[in-house]
Amino acid sequence: MKTILVASPKGGVGKTTIATQLAAHAAIEGHATVLVDADPQGSASRWAERRSDMASAVLPLDGTRKNWHKRIPDDAERIIIDGRAGAMSKDLEKFLDHADALLVPVAPSALDIEATVPFISELSAHPRVKKGKLALALVGNKLKPWTRTSQEAVSLLQGWGLPLAAELRDSQSYVLLTGLGRSLFDYQSSAVREHQQDWLPLLRWLYS
Repeated sequence: MKTILVASPKGGVGKTTIATQLAAHAAIEGHATVLVDADPQGSASRWAERRSDMASAVLPLDGTRKNWHKRIPDDAERIIIDGRAGAMSKDLEKFLDHADALLVPVAPSALDIEATVPFISELSAHPRVKKGKLALALVGNKLKPWTRTSQEAVSLLQGWGLPLAAELRDSQSYVLLTGLGRSLFDYQSSAVREHQQDWLPLLRWLYS
């Protein structure tokens, strides 16, 4: 069983989008997948409910409740946790104790980057991270690679001493797909395949 936590101290960075895309990919690959929704907004749960009639359905689980991990089915192979928006390290303790990998999405704005710095410092000091038992990586998200702002943000993130596991381009497709309970990985058009390529480094980092 592989457990992946997606968390950020800043709202609006695409945390739920990343969690749902990863959950869909795992389910499409044939893995029994659980999406733990730890955000009171419940967006990830609604996405999973819209997907419930598909062969690659994902089981939603309320991560705001105590002892959430005890309700994970025994046959679960992939657990994706959508952390609460605006959570800091101390708010994530119950998830940090169970996760195998932690992804921190960062959007290319000064406010997002500044908010992430103390968060990364806290996480880097966590015992499981320090001992190498919890892999930690950044995900550049909502990037516009042709702009100086995004280019400078990527350069800055690359200098933080952590893996930059993916550089995901900004696209309204994610908004549409989330509303439908779908993902990029449900389609094979040429336009979608181009965006799928953005995810390959992240998938390799997680599963290699």
